[in-house]
Amino acid sequence: MNHNIIKKLLSVSQAEMQGGHFTGHEDLLTKIRDKNHLLKSIYFLGIGGIGMSALAKYFHEKGVKVSGYDREKTELTREMELSGISIHYTEDISALPEQIDMVVFTPAIPPDHQELVYLKQKGHPLFKRSDVLRLITEQTFNICVAGTHGKTTITAMVAHILRSGGYGCNAFLGGISVNYQTNYWSHPNRVVVVEADEYDKSFLKLSPDIAVITAMDPDHLDIYGTVEAMEEAYIQFTGKIRDGGLLIHQFGLKRAKNFKASRILTYSLQNPSADVYADEIRMHNGKYKFDIVYKGNRWNGFVLQTGGMYNVENAVAAVSVAAELNIEEEKIKEAICSFQGVKRRFEYKICTREMVFIDDYAHHPEELKALIRGANTLFPGRKCTVVFQPHLFSRTKDLADAFAEALELAHEVILLPIYPAREQSVEGVTSELIAKKIKNTKKAVMTKDEFLTWIEHTYSKSINREFGEMLIMAGAGDIDKLADPVQKILMKAL
Repeated sequence: MNHNIIKKLLSVSQAEMQGGHFTGHEDLLTKIRDKNHLLKSIYFLGIGGIGMSALAKYFHEKGVKVSGYDREKTELTREMELSGISIHYTEDISALPEQIDMVVFTPAIPPDHQELVYLKQKGHPLFKRSDVLRLITEQTFNICVAGTHGKTTITAMVAHILRSGGYGCNAFLGGISVNYQTNYWSHPNRVVVVEADEYDKSFLKLSPDIAVITAMDPDHLDIYGTVEAMEEAYIQFTGKIRDGGLLIHQFGLKRAKNFKASRILTYSLQNPSADVYADEIRMHNGKYKFDIVYKGNRWNGFVLQTGGMYNVENAVAAVSVAAELNIEEEKIKEAICSFQGVKRRFEYKICTREMVFIDDYAHHPEELKALIRGANTLFPGRKCTVVFQPHLFSRTKDLADAFAEALELAHEVILLPIYPAREQSVEGVTSELIAKKIKNTKKAVMTKDEFLTWIEHTYSKSINREFGEMLIMAGAGDIDKLADPVQKILMKAL
Protein backbone atom coordinates (compact mmCIF):
# COMPACT_ATOMS: atom_id res chain seq x y z
CA MET A 1 0.00 0.00 0.00
CA ASN A 2 1.84 3.08 -1.25
CA HIS A 3 1.50 6.27 -3.24
CA ASN A 4 0.25 4.29 -6.26
CA ILE A 5 -3.04 3.91 -4.39
CA ILE A 6 -3.10 7.61 -3.57
CA LYS A 7 -2.58 8.32 -7.29
CA LYS A 8 -5.64 6.21 -8.07
CA LEU A 9 -7.84 8.40 -5.92
CA LEU A 10 -7.68 11.08 -8.59
CA SER A 11 -7.87 8.78 -11.58
CA VAL A 12 -11.63 9.30 -11.76
CA SER A 13 -13.44 8.59 -15.01
CA GLN A 14 -16.16 10.91 -16.28
CA ALA A 15 -18.62 7.99 -16.07
CA GLU A 16 -17.89 7.50 -12.37
CA MET A 17 -18.38 11.19 -11.70
CA GLN A 18 -21.69 11.26 -13.55
CA GLY A 19 -22.71 8.10 -11.71
CA GLY A 20 -22.63 9.93 -8.41
CA HIS A 21 -19.65 8.23 -6.80
CA PHE A 22 -17.65 11.44 -6.84
CA THR A 23 -18.27 15.14 -7.30
CA GLY A 24 -15.92 17.86 -8.49
CA HIS A 25 -14.71 19.60 -11.63
CA GLU A 26 -12.67 17.63 -14.14
CA ASP A 27 -10.41 20.63 -14.81
CA LEU A 28 -9.42 20.76 -11.14
CA LEU A 29 -8.69 17.01 -11.20
CA THR A 30 -6.55 17.57 -14.31
CA LYS A 31 -4.52 20.20 -12.51
CA ILE A 32 -3.94 17.85 -9.61
CA ARG A 33 -2.93 15.07 -12.01
CA ASP A 34 -0.34 17.39 -13.47
CA LYS A 35 1.37 17.37 -10.07
CA ASN A 36 2.48 13.75 -10.51
CA HIS A 37 -0.93 12.50 -9.37
CA LEU A 38 0.07 12.94 -5.74
CA LEU A 39 -2.24 14.38 -3.14
CA LYS A 40 -0.68 17.01 -0.93
CA SER A 41 -3.61 18.05 1.25
CA ILE A 42 -6.81 16.26 2.29
CA TYR A 43 -9.58 17.78 4.38
CA PHE A 44 -11.92 15.54 6.41
CA LEU A 45 -15.42 16.68 7.36
CA GLY A 46 -16.28 14.58 10.41
CA ILE A 47 -12.69 13.53 11.04
CA GLY A 48 -13.46 12.24 14.55
CA GLY A 49 -15.69 9.38 13.38
CA ILE A 50 -14.26 5.92 13.92
CA GLY A 51 -14.10 5.16 10.19
CA MET A 52 -13.02 8.64 9.12
CA SER A 53 -10.22 8.80 11.68
CA ALA A 54 -8.78 5.51 10.39
CA LEU A 55 -8.61 6.97 6.87
CA ALA A 56 -7.10 10.20 8.22
CA LYS A 57 -4.38 8.21 9.95
CA TYR A 58 -3.75 6.25 6.76
CA PHE A 59 -3.11 9.37 4.67
CA HIS A 60 -1.15 11.09 7.43
CA GLU A 61 1.13 8.06 7.54
CA LYS A 62 1.61 8.34 3.76
CA GLY A 63 2.92 11.90 4.14
CA VAL A 64 -0.22 13.75 3.00
CA LYS A 65 -1.10 16.91 4.94
CA VAL A 66 -4.32 16.00 6.77
CA SER A 67 -6.68 18.39 8.52
CA GLY A 68 -10.34 18.34 9.41
CA TYR A 69 -13.44 19.34 11.30
CA ASP A 70 -15.44 17.57 13.96
CA ARG A 71 -18.10 18.94 16.24
CA GLU A 72 -16.52 17.74 19.47
CA LYS A 73 -13.12 16.95 20.91
CA THR A 74 -12.62 13.30 21.83
CA GLU A 75 -9.81 10.97 22.78
CA LEU A 76 -9.50 10.07 19.09
CA THR A 77 -9.23 13.66 17.91
CA ARG A 78 -6.73 14.52 20.65
CA GLU A 79 -4.59 11.58 19.56
CA MET A 80 -4.67 12.79 15.94
CA GLU A 81 -3.81 16.34 16.97
CA LEU A 82 -0.81 15.07 18.91
CA SER A 83 0.36 13.27 15.76
CA GLY A 84 0.33 16.54 13.81
CA ILE A 85 -3.16 16.56 12.27
CA SER A 86 -4.89 19.96 12.52
CA ILE A 87 -8.52 19.78 13.73
CA HIS A 88 -11.06 22.48 14.61
CA TYR A 89 -14.42 22.03 16.31
CA THR A 90 -16.75 24.80 15.10
CA GLU A 91 -18.21 25.37 11.64
CA ASP A 92 -15.77 28.00 10.39
CA ILE A 93 -14.94 28.63 6.75
CA SER A 94 -11.95 30.76 7.77
CA ALA A 95 -10.44 27.69 9.49
CA LEU A 96 -10.20 25.76 6.21
CA PRO A 97 -6.65 25.22 4.94
CA GLU A 98 -5.53 27.29 1.96
CA GLN A 99 -4.77 24.24 -0.17
CA ILE A 100 -7.26 21.38 -0.36
CA ASP A 101 -6.73 18.76 -3.04
CA MET A 102 -9.60 16.57 -1.90
CA VAL A 103 -12.42 16.57 0.65
CA VAL A 104 -13.59 13.38 2.38
CA PHE A 105 -16.93 13.60 4.15
CA THR A 106 -19.15 11.34 6.19
CA PRO A 107 -22.92 11.00 5.66
CA ALA A 108 -23.29 12.14 9.28
CA ILE A 109 -22.44 15.69 8.12
CA PRO A 110 -25.75 17.50 7.46
CA PRO A 111 -26.19 18.85 3.91
CA ASP A 112 -26.53 22.43 5.18
CA HIS A 113 -23.21 22.33 7.07
CA GLN A 114 -21.50 25.67 6.38
CA GLU A 115 -18.17 24.17 5.39
CA LEU A 116 -19.70 21.48 3.18
CA VAL A 117 -21.83 24.05 1.35
CA TYR A 118 -18.81 26.33 0.87
CA LEU A 119 -16.55 23.53 -0.37
CA LYS A 120 -19.18 22.43 -2.87
CA GLN A 121 -19.58 25.99 -4.14
CA LYS A 122 -15.82 26.31 -4.56
CA GLY A 123 -15.73 23.13 -6.63
CA HIS A 124 -13.52 21.00 -4.44
CA PRO A 125 -13.61 17.27 -5.26
CA LEU A 126 -15.84 15.61 -2.65
CA PHE A 127 -15.47 11.94 -1.79
CA LYS A 128 -17.53 9.77 0.51
CA ARG A 129 -15.50 7.78 3.03
CA SER A 130 -16.72 4.55 1.43
CA ASP A 131 -15.44 5.58 -2.01
CA VAL A 132 -11.98 6.33 -0.65
CA LEU A 133 -11.90 3.01 1.19
CA ARG A 134 -12.98 1.26 -2.01
CA LEU A 135 -10.06 2.71 -3.94
CA ILE A 136 -7.55 1.95 -1.19
CA THR A 137 -8.57 -1.71 -1.23
CA GLU A 138 -8.91 -2.28 -4.98
CA GLN A 139 -5.44 -3.83 -5.30
CA THR A 140 -5.20 -5.68 -1.99
CA PHE A 141 -6.37 -9.01 -0.59
CA ASN A 142 -9.41 -8.03 1.49
CA ILE A 143 -11.06 -9.62 4.49
CA CYS A 144 -14.37 -7.77 4.93
CA VAL A 145 -16.57 -8.35 7.97
CA ALA A 146 -20.25 -7.37 7.70
CA GLY A 147 -23.37 -7.84 9.82
CA THR A 148 -25.76 -5.97 12.05
CA HIS A 149 -23.78 -6.90 15.15
CA GLY A 150 -20.49 -8.51 16.08
CA LYS A 151 -18.57 -7.18 13.09
CA THR A 152 -16.34 -4.78 15.03
CA THR A 153 -15.17 -7.45 17.45
CA ILE A 154 -14.64 -10.04 14.71
CA THR A 155 -12.73 -7.53 12.58
CA ALA A 156 -10.48 -6.70 15.54
CA MET A 157 -10.02 -10.40 16.39
CA VAL A 158 -9.05 -11.30 12.83
CA ALA A 159 -6.64 -8.37 12.57
CA HIS A 160 -5.12 -9.29 15.95
CA ILE A 161 -4.63 -12.93 14.95
CA LEU A 162 -2.93 -11.88 11.71
CA ARG A 163 -0.76 -9.29 13.45
CA SER A 164 0.27 -11.25 16.52
CA GLY A 165 0.65 -14.47 14.54
CA GLY A 166 3.17 -12.92 12.16
CA TYR A 167 0.95 -13.04 9.06
CA GLY A 168 0.63 -9.24 8.90
CA CYS A 169 -2.22 -7.04 7.76
CA ASN A 170 -3.44 -3.51 7.33
CA ALA A 171 -6.43 -2.88 9.59
CA PHE A 172 -9.32 -0.42 9.32
CA LEU A 173 -11.37 -1.13 12.45
CA GLY A 174 -14.77 0.14 13.56
CA GLY A 175 -13.58 0.47 17.16
CA ILE A 176 -10.45 0.92 19.24
CA SER A 177 -8.47 -2.28 19.73
CA VAL A 178 -7.55 -2.56 23.41
CA ASN A 179 -4.44 -4.55 22.48
CA TYR A 180 -3.03 -1.76 20.32
CA GLN A 181 -5.05 1.31 21.41
CA THR A 182 -5.87 2.23 17.82
CA ASN A 183 -8.40 1.67 15.05
CA TYR A 184 -5.80 1.59 12.25
CA TRP A 185 -2.43 0.07 11.56
CA SER A 186 -0.38 -0.70 8.46
CA HIS A 187 1.89 -3.51 7.29
CA PRO A 188 3.89 -4.22 4.12
CA ASN A 189 1.77 -7.32 3.52
CA ARG A 190 -0.90 -6.33 1.00
CA VAL A 191 -3.72 -7.75 3.11
CA VAL A 192 -6.49 -5.53 4.45
CA VAL A 193 -8.89 -6.39 7.28
CA VAL A 194 -11.82 -3.99 7.20
CA GLU A 195 -15.21 -3.60 8.81
CA ALA A 196 -17.84 -3.60 6.06
CA ASP A 197 -20.52 -1.12 7.12
CA GLU A 198 -24.06 -1.69 5.86
CA TYR A 199 -25.13 1.89 6.63
CA ASP A 200 -25.63 3.92 3.45
CA LYS A 201 -24.89 0.67 1.56
CA SER A 202 -21.19 1.43 1.98
CA PHE A 203 -20.19 -2.24 2.04
CA LEU A 204 -21.30 -2.66 -1.58
CA LYS A 205 -18.22 -0.67 -2.64
CA LEU A 206 -15.79 -3.25 -1.28
CA SER A 207 -14.30 -6.24 -3.10
CA PRO A 208 -13.81 -9.05 -0.56
CA ASP A 209 -11.57 -12.03 -1.03
CA ILE A 210 -12.94 -13.35 2.24
CA ALA A 211 -16.30 -11.97 3.39
CA VAL A 212 -17.91 -12.60 6.78
CA ILE A 213 -21.60 -12.02 7.52
CA THR A 214 -22.52 -12.21 11.20
CA ALA A 215 -26.22 -11.33 11.22
CA MET A 216 -28.93 -9.69 9.12
CA ASP A 217 -31.33 -8.39 11.76
CA PRO A 218 -33.47 -5.37 10.79
CA ASP A 219 -31.58 -2.09 11.08
CA HIS A 220 -31.04 1.17 9.18
CA LEU A 221 -34.57 1.03 7.85
CA ASP A 222 -34.32 4.79 7.33
CA ILE A 223 -31.91 3.90 4.53
CA TYR A 224 -33.38 0.65 3.22
CA GLY A 225 -37.09 1.22 3.78
CA THR A 226 -37.91 -2.46 4.31
CA VAL A 227 -36.29 -5.50 5.88
CA GLU A 228 -36.40 -7.21 2.49
CA ALA A 229 -34.43 -4.38 0.87
CA MET A 230 -31.81 -4.62 3.60
CA GLU A 231 -31.51 -8.37 3.07
CA GLU A 232 -31.13 -7.81 -0.67
CA ALA A 233 -28.18 -5.53 0.07
CA TYR A 234 -26.45 -8.35 1.95
CA ILE A 235 -27.10 -10.68 -0.97
CA GLN A 236 -25.55 -8.07 -3.28
CA PHE A 237 -22.58 -7.89 -0.90
CA THR A 238 -21.96 -11.62 -1.39
CA GLY A 239 -21.95 -10.95 -5.12
CA LYS A 240 -19.01 -8.59 -4.60
CA ILE A 241 -16.76 -11.45 -3.50
CA ARG A 242 -13.96 -11.91 -6.01
CA ASP A 243 -13.64 -15.02 -8.15
CA GLY A 244 -12.31 -17.87 -6.04
CA GLY A 245 -13.13 -15.97 -2.84
CA LEU A 246 -14.86 -17.30 0.24
CA LEU A 247 -17.99 -16.38 2.19
CA ILE A 248 -18.08 -17.26 5.89
CA HIS A 249 -21.51 -16.69 7.43
CA GLN A 250 -23.37 -17.48 10.60
CA PHE A 251 -25.20 -20.77 10.27
CA GLY A 252 -28.96 -20.44 9.75
CA LEU A 253 -29.10 -16.93 8.32
CA LYS A 254 -32.36 -16.11 6.64
CA ARG A 255 -32.04 -16.10 2.84
CA ALA A 256 -28.61 -17.76 2.96
CA LYS A 257 -29.72 -19.86 0.00
CA ASN A 258 -29.62 -16.65 -2.07
CA PHE A 259 -25.98 -15.87 -1.27
CA LYS A 260 -23.92 -15.72 -4.45
CA ALA A 261 -20.47 -16.89 -3.35
CA SER A 262 -19.07 -20.02 -4.99
CA ARG A 263 -17.28 -21.09 -1.79
CA ILE A 264 -19.16 -20.95 1.52
CA LEU A 265 -18.26 -21.88 5.09
CA THR A 266 -20.77 -21.67 7.95
CA TYR A 267 -20.03 -21.06 11.62
CA SER A 268 -22.06 -21.28 14.81
CA LEU A 269 -21.71 -20.98 18.56
CA GLN A 270 -22.53 -24.63 19.19
CA ASN A 271 -24.62 -26.03 16.34
CA PRO A 272 -22.79 -29.13 15.02
CA SER A 273 -24.53 -28.75 11.66
CA ALA A 274 -22.24 -25.78 10.94
CA ASP A 275 -18.83 -26.27 9.33
CA VAL A 276 -17.14 -24.62 12.33
CA TYR A 277 -18.48 -24.42 15.89
CA ALA A 278 -17.45 -24.28 19.55
CA ASP A 279 -17.75 -27.27 21.87
CA GLU A 280 -17.17 -28.06 25.56
CA ILE A 281 -17.63 -24.41 26.59
CA ARG A 282 -16.75 -23.74 30.23
CA MET A 283 -16.89 -20.49 32.18
CA HIS A 284 -14.41 -19.67 34.92
CA ASN A 285 -13.73 -16.28 36.57
CA GLY A 286 -15.10 -14.30 33.65
CA LYS A 287 -13.15 -16.33 31.07
CA TYR A 288 -14.32 -18.92 28.57
CA LYS A 289 -12.55 -22.18 27.83
CA PHE A 290 -13.67 -24.16 24.80
CA ASP A 291 -12.74 -26.33 21.86
CA ILE A 292 -13.40 -25.54 18.21
CA VAL A 293 -14.49 -28.13 15.69
CA TYR A 294 -13.25 -26.98 12.28
CA LYS A 295 -14.40 -29.04 9.31
CA GLY A 296 -14.60 -32.14 11.50
CA ASN A 297 -11.22 -31.59 13.20
CA ARG A 298 -11.22 -30.77 16.90
CA TRP A 299 -8.89 -28.02 18.11
CA ASN A 300 -8.63 -28.19 21.90
CA GLY A 301 -7.82 -25.63 24.53
CA PHE A 302 -9.04 -22.19 23.44
CA VAL A 303 -9.21 -19.49 26.13
CA LEU A 304 -11.09 -16.20 25.63
CA GLN A 305 -10.81 -13.45 28.22
CA THR A 306 -13.52 -11.09 26.94
CA GLY A 307 -17.00 -11.46 28.43
CA GLY A 308 -20.21 -12.51 26.74
CA MET A 309 -21.06 -15.88 25.22
CA TYR A 310 -21.58 -14.10 21.89
CA ASN A 311 -17.86 -13.34 21.92
CA VAL A 312 -17.18 -17.08 21.85
CA GLU A 313 -19.21 -17.19 18.63
CA ASN A 314 -17.28 -14.15 17.36
CA ALA A 315 -14.07 -16.07 18.11
CA VAL A 316 -15.36 -19.03 16.08
CA ALA A 317 -15.84 -16.72 13.08
CA ALA A 318 -12.39 -15.16 13.50
CA VAL A 319 -10.75 -18.57 13.86
CA SER A 320 -12.52 -19.68 10.67
CA VAL A 321 -10.90 -16.82 8.75
CA ALA A 322 -7.46 -17.53 10.21
CA ALA A 323 -7.73 -21.25 9.51
CA GLU A 324 -8.62 -20.57 5.88
CA LEU A 325 -5.40 -18.51 5.66
CA ASN A 326 -3.47 -21.54 6.94
CA ILE A 327 -2.26 -19.79 10.09
CA GLU A 328 -0.88 -22.32 12.54
CA GLU A 329 -3.31 -23.65 15.14
CA GLU A 330 -1.10 -22.75 18.10
CA LYS A 331 -0.63 -19.19 16.87
CA ILE A 332 -4.40 -18.81 16.53
CA LYS A 333 -4.92 -20.11 20.09
CA GLU A 334 -2.29 -17.76 21.48
CA ALA A 335 -3.91 -14.80 19.72
CA ILE A 336 -7.42 -15.61 20.97
CA CYS A 337 -6.08 -15.94 24.51
CA SER A 338 -4.23 -12.60 24.32
CA PHE A 339 -7.15 -10.75 22.69
CA GLN A 340 -8.22 -7.96 25.04
CA GLY A 341 -11.28 -6.88 23.15
CA VAL A 342 -12.49 -3.59 21.70
CA LYS A 343 -13.22 -0.50 23.72
CA ARG A 344 -16.90 -0.27 24.63
CA ARG A 345 -17.53 -3.90 23.67
CA PHE A 346 -18.26 -5.58 27.02
CA GLU A 347 -15.56 -3.34 28.49
CA TYR A 348 -15.07 -3.76 32.22
CA LYS A 349 -14.79 -0.38 33.95
CA ILE A 350 -14.98 -2.05 37.39
CA CYS A 351 -14.87 -5.76 38.19
CA THR A 352 -14.78 -6.52 41.93
CA ARG A 353 -16.69 -8.74 44.32
CA GLU A 354 -19.03 -5.87 45.18
CA MET A 355 -19.43 -4.22 41.79
CA VAL A 356 -19.25 -5.08 38.10
CA PHE A 357 -19.56 -2.07 35.80
CA ILE A 358 -19.66 -2.76 32.06
CA ASP A 359 -19.60 -0.18 29.26
CA ASP A 360 -20.87 -1.35 25.85
CA TYR A 361 -21.70 0.04 22.40
CA ALA A 362 -24.89 -2.05 22.03
CA HIS A 363 -27.53 -0.03 20.17
CA HIS A 364 -29.67 -2.71 18.50
CA PRO A 365 -32.19 -4.93 20.35
CA GLU A 366 -30.36 -8.14 19.48
CA GLU A 367 -27.09 -6.65 20.74
CA LEU A 368 -28.78 -5.60 23.97
CA LYS A 369 -30.22 -9.08 24.47
CA ALA A 370 -26.85 -10.70 23.94
CA LEU A 371 -25.14 -8.18 26.23
CA ILE A 372 -27.57 -8.55 29.15
CA ARG A 373 -27.85 -12.33 28.84
CA GLY A 374 -24.08 -12.65 28.64
CA ALA A 375 -23.56 -10.48 31.72
CA ASN A 376 -26.26 -12.30 33.72
CA THR A 377 -24.68 -15.64 32.82
CA LEU A 378 -21.19 -14.55 33.80
CA PHE A 379 -22.30 -12.92 37.04
CA PRO A 380 -25.39 -14.81 38.27
CA GLY A 381 -27.17 -13.65 41.39
CA ARG A 382 -26.34 -9.97 40.98
CA LYS A 383 -28.95 -7.30 40.47
CA CYS A 384 -28.56 -6.08 36.87
CA THR A 385 -29.19 -2.39 36.23
CA VAL A 386 -29.03 -1.25 32.59
CA VAL A 387 -28.63 2.38 31.56
CA PHE A 388 -29.51 2.69 27.87
CA GLN A 389 -29.31 5.63 25.49
CA PRO A 390 -31.35 4.94 22.33
CA HIS A 391 -29.55 5.88 19.11
CA LEU A 392 -31.56 7.54 16.31
CA PHE A 393 -35.24 8.47 16.29
CA SER A 394 -35.89 6.20 13.29
CA ARG A 395 -34.37 3.13 14.97
CA THR A 396 -36.29 3.83 18.18
CA LYS A 397 -39.55 4.16 16.27
CA ASP A 398 -38.99 1.02 14.18
CA LEU A 399 -37.72 -1.22 16.99
CA ALA A 400 -39.35 0.09 20.19
CA ASP A 401 -41.06 -3.22 20.97
CA ALA A 402 -37.85 -5.17 20.51
CA PHE A 403 -35.89 -2.72 22.68
CA ALA A 404 -38.44 -3.11 25.48
CA GLU A 405 -38.29 -6.90 25.23
CA ALA A 406 -34.49 -6.86 25.46
CA LEU A 407 -34.39 -4.45 28.39
CA GLU A 408 -36.84 -6.60 30.37
CA LEU A 409 -33.94 -9.02 30.85
CA ALA A 410 -32.56 -6.54 33.40
CA HIS A 411 -33.85 -5.97 36.93
CA GLU A 412 -33.89 -2.18 36.55
CA VAL A 413 -33.68 0.11 33.52
CA ILE A 414 -32.73 3.76 33.19
CA LEU A 415 -33.43 5.30 29.79
CA LEU A 416 -31.58 8.44 28.70
CA PRO A 417 -32.91 10.78 25.97
CA ILE A 418 -32.50 9.60 22.37
CA TYR A 419 -29.17 10.48 20.76
CA PRO A 420 -30.17 12.01 17.39
CA ALA A 421 -26.84 11.72 15.51
CA ARG A 422 -27.66 12.75 11.93
CA GLU A 423 -31.44 12.92 12.41
CA GLN A 424 -33.97 15.59 13.26
CA SER A 425 -36.43 14.85 16.07
CA VAL A 426 -39.61 12.94 15.23
CA GLU A 427 -42.87 13.96 16.91
CA GLY A 428 -44.00 11.39 19.46
CA VAL A 429 -40.71 9.46 19.38
CA THR A 430 -38.87 9.75 22.69
CA SER A 431 -37.34 7.34 25.18
CA GLU A 432 -40.77 7.23 26.82
CA LEU A 433 -41.92 5.19 23.82
CA ILE A 434 -39.67 2.35 24.95
CA ALA A 435 -40.34 2.89 28.65
CA LYS A 436 -44.10 2.51 28.20
CA LYS A 437 -43.61 -0.87 26.55
CA ILE A 438 -41.44 -2.27 29.39
CA LYS A 439 -43.89 -4.19 31.57
CA ASN A 440 -42.04 -6.37 34.06
CA THR A 441 -38.97 -4.32 35.00
CA LYS A 442 -38.48 -1.26 37.17
CA LYS A 443 -37.83 1.65 34.85
CA ALA A 444 -37.24 5.40 34.70
CA VAL A 445 -36.40 8.03 32.09
CA MET A 446 -33.75 10.55 33.15
CA THR A 447 -31.64 13.29 31.67
CA LYS A 448 -27.90 12.76 31.83
CA ASP A 449 -27.59 15.19 34.77
CA GLU A 450 -30.43 13.44 36.62
CA PHE A 451 -28.75 10.10 36.01
CA LEU A 452 -25.41 11.24 37.46
CA THR A 453 -27.23 12.63 40.51
CA TRP A 454 -29.07 9.31 40.90
CA ILE A 455 -25.80 7.36 40.66
CA GLU A 456 -24.13 9.49 43.32
CA HIS A 457 -26.96 9.91 45.80
CA THR A 458 -29.07 6.77 45.35
CA TYR A 459 -27.38 3.91 43.50
CA SER A 460 -23.92 4.19 45.08
CA LYS A 461 -25.48 4.36 48.55
CA SER A 462 -27.39 1.09 48.20
CA ILE A 463 -24.86 -1.34 46.72
CA ASN A 464 -25.60 -4.90 47.83
CA ARG A 465 -22.17 -5.94 49.12
CA GLU A 466 -23.22 -9.49 49.92
CA PHE A 467 -24.40 -10.53 46.46
CA GLY A 468 -22.82 -7.69 44.45
CA GLU A 469 -24.26 -5.26 41.92
CA MET A 470 -23.94 -5.11 38.14
CA LEU A 471 -24.31 -1.87 36.21
CA ILE A 472 -24.36 -1.86 32.40
CA MET A 473 -24.21 1.33 30.35
CA ALA A 474 -25.09 0.80 26.68
CA GLY A 475 -25.54 2.90 23.57
CA ALA A 476 -23.81 4.26 20.46
CA GLY A 477 -24.29 7.98 21.18
CA ASP A 478 -22.46 10.08 23.74
CA ILE A 479 -23.30 7.92 26.76
CA ASP A 480 -19.65 6.86 26.79
CA LYS A 481 -18.76 10.29 28.17
CA LEU A 482 -20.61 9.37 31.36
CA ALA A 483 -18.59 6.19 31.94
CA ASP A 484 -15.58 7.83 33.60
CA PRO A 485 -17.64 10.04 35.96
CA VAL A 486 -19.75 7.02 36.96
CA GLN A 487 -16.62 4.95 37.47
CA LYS A 488 -15.17 7.60 39.80
CA ILE A 489 -18.39 7.82 41.84
CA LEU A 490 -18.64 4.06 42.24
CA MET A 491 -14.96 3.55 43.08
CA LYS A 492 -15.28 6.20 45.78
CA ALA A 493 -18.31 4.38 47.19
CA LEU A 494 -16.71 0.92 47.28
